[in-house]
Amino acid sequence: MQTLDTINQTLNSNDAVMLYFSAPTCNVCHALKPKLTEAIMDNFPTFIIESIDISQTPEIASHFSVFAIPTVLVFFEGREFLRKSRHMSVGEVVDTIKRPYSFMVES
Repeated sequence: MQTLDTINQTLNSNDAVMLYFSAPTCNVCHALKPKLTEAIMDNFPTFIIESIDISQTPEIASHFSVFAIPTVLVFFEGREFLRKSRHMSVGEVVDTIKRPYSFMVES
């Protein structure tokens, strides 16, 4: 089971992390997740993706101030770079990540 400590450890030990917040009752979450995960892995191979079920671990959602689902948080070097909730497209997320990711992997 995920804990806030394990999530923070993942954020601190990886350069690029995406947290995907969802719940079992969210149909949009289930439709978006495989598409977004595939696009991230195809375009940004070093990304670590963590899925967080807010019904099982509400304290993690609360810690990150996530109050709507689906919510995607993208972190570069432990700092939040992008926050998208509810209405998002896969292309929009990928396009927003491209430039900073390319700088990070070139370094």
